[in-house]
Amino acid sequence: MPEEQQSSPRREVVTGVPRGHRRRPPAHAPARSEISEQTTLGATYVRALMRSQLRAGLGALAALGLLVGSLPLVFVLPSGGPRTLVWVALGVLVYPVMWLIARWYVTRAERNEADFTGLVTDPAERSPDGF
Repeated sequence: MPEEQQSSPRREVVTGVPRGHRRRPPAHAPARSEISEQTTLGATYVRALMRSQLRAGLGALAALGLLVGSLPLVFVLPSGGPRTLVWVALGVLVYPVMWLIARWYVTRAERNEADFTGLVTDPAERSPDGF
């Protein structure tokens, strides 16, 4: 008998990515591509971010306007009243309130950006800790 008939055919091993580690394609196109391609949906995403940032800015401006706008009412105090209250209001009380308004605005703006980033980022690209 010839040698070719007696030996079994040569087997080849095919390897690939294990099934548990395969990356599935996203069910929908990531919003990042919508924005970079300047589609109508991408423009809507950006417009929503800009509106939320504008809303936060106008809210902080309104609070600051109420704070500064109410200061003339302090000057209308009766002339027999303590004048030190006016200077305390102008020199001490205004600044912590302004700091709180600014802190609120920065926190709100960062939250808006984080929400937008979460919307734009592909879930497969996010890190495990969420940042």
